[in-house]
Amino acid sequence: MAGPSQPRAADVLGRVILVTGKEEFLNERTVAAVRAAVRGHDAEAELSETVAGDLSLATLGELAAPSLFSSIRCVVVRALENLPDESVEGLVAYATAPAEDVALVLVHGGGPKGSGTLTKLRKLEAVTESKSGELRPAEFPSFVAAEVRSHGSSIDQEAADFLVQAVGQDLRSLSAAADQLTNDFPGQPLSVEKVKQYFGGRAEAKSFAVADAAFWGRRTAALEELRWALDGGTAPVLVTSAFAGGARGVARYKAAPRGMRDADLAREVGVPPWKLRTIRDQSRGWSDGGIARAIRAIARADADIKGAASDPSYTLERLVLTITGLREPR
Repeated sequence: MAGPSQPRAADVLGRVILVTGKEEFLNERTVAAVRAAVRGHDAEAELSETVAGDLSLATLGELAAPSLFSSIRCVVVRALENLPDESVEGLVAYATAPAEDVALVLVHGGGPKGSGTLTKLRKLEAVTESKSGELRPAEFPSFVAAEVRSHGSSIDQEAADFLVQAVGQDLRSLSAAADQLTNDFPGQPLSVEKVKQYFGGRAEAKSFAVADAAFWGRRTAALEELRWALDGGTAPVLVTSAFAGGARGVARYKAAPRGMRDADLAREVGVPPWKLRTIRDQSRGWSDGGIARAIRAIARADADIKGAASDPSYTLERLVLTITGLREPR
């Protein structure tokens, strides 16, 4: 996952930049980078924006027209999927021979609508596509590492994994977290200890601490972590979600073929390599029947919390007792 890209004016002027994919944050980053390149080339360049649904044959003709103030322009057209059928031919004609002083950015929000227009545009020499695919869970730490590198620093794997657990899988939040950390620790490699100084108290991280202690069979520690989490404002549904993730990890590890390399096994289980070590140790106290009963208990607790449970804290305490009771002593 690359960090922020910085195109040159020569890369965007006289061209059409096709921005596609469902990752809105990455799409917006591309749009901002194109605008910055144009303004860097000409501080007086005109920046304008419209939506594809408003593009008619008349407005398409205005794309290349120089303004009264500057001949250099950056035009952003959003929601390309809503381009009227009668305007497709005109847009394709323009993209075949774009105006030299115009950077045209076409933003498509993903999905099948408007795919015919995309197909036509992709065939044109003057069109450059920037595609943002949705990230898989295992790719978020790599995104964090790239963000940190873009700020001239580095982060180790465990710290990147922890940051994703603590902040969640929201690219905007992860980018902001990377920016904050690199500003507060300028020029210093980011370790898990540094990350925990800022994000160790996040609700998601607390819920994982409860689940981890329970799957280790550490009843007292799990109950203490649970009380701290709930007192700190952690939503009960985050705790059951963490338990579900822990159960899936153990179940997948036990079902995975033996003899695999750790990197391959981590991909099979769907966890980062450092987490695999935890799951490997935890799984030694779990039988197939025990983990199956644990999954059912977690599902019941989750349903209770999302339904009519009058006391979520009691439901979660009962879940901790159930999970720690199902784990076989070593």
